[in-house]
Amino acid sequence: MIELIPAIDIIDGKCVRLSQGDYGSKKVYNENPVEVAKDFEAHGIRRLHIVDLDGAASHHIINYKILDQIAGHTSLIIDFGGGIKSDEDLVIAFENGAQMATIGSVAVKDPELFNSWLTRYGSEKIILGADVKDNRIAVNGWKEESPMELMPFLKSYTEKGVTKVLCTDISCDGMLEGPSIPLYKDIITEFPDLHLIASGGVSSLDDIRKLDEAGIPAVVFGKALYEGRISLKDLVCYL
Repeated sequence: MIELIPAIDIIDGKCVRLSQGDYGSKKVYNENPVEVAKDFEAHGIRRLHIVDLDGAASHHIINYKILDQIAGHTSLIIDFGGGIKSDEDLVIAFENGAQMATIGSVAVKDPELFNSWLTRYGSEKIILGADVKDNRIAVNGWKEESPMELMPFLKSYTEKGVTKVLCTDISCDGMLEGPSIPLYKDIITEFPDLHLIASGGVSSLDDIRKLDEAGIPAVVFGKALYEGRISLKDLVCYL
């Protein structure tokens, strides 16, 4: 059964969502991300994906205090991404309660550093972030498009020991128009042993059902919850 991972995206300490990674489209849904996380846990959620959007657009982790507060007030298993660009950033994330870290930009721009983290912390704690736009990997809060194509990027890192990948189709993210199921099927076909976490576009419980039927191991979603398209009570059959 597919694993459900709600997302909390943070700007200025608040729970927000963007559309297609556009910071100009920011919409604040809650001033208190800790209360959002506690509500998720109260409804049976066990995993949480936190994105430091301020950090993603800069060169270091910024909203680590929110991470610490959520970790301190819930027992959720948290993976954290956004702004992790150095050894210090990664240590800050883990020391403030993240059990896993999602790393994207460093994997593109500094493979040697990423591989050192994979060796030091292990594939259970390091998730490869693969944010895709027109089949190319985007970095730095999706502000830059790299020349690297998705499948070779995944192949290079699965050969080095990566077992978990969070793949976001940027064109779908925050649009509530459905996820890129054909893309995720292609990835699973090419890398059948990969723990693939799909992200972007989930608009309804039916989208989650389709991802489950396609054999996708896990899904990150947020806007559909915040916009009331999916209620936490709807998710009980998957928890």
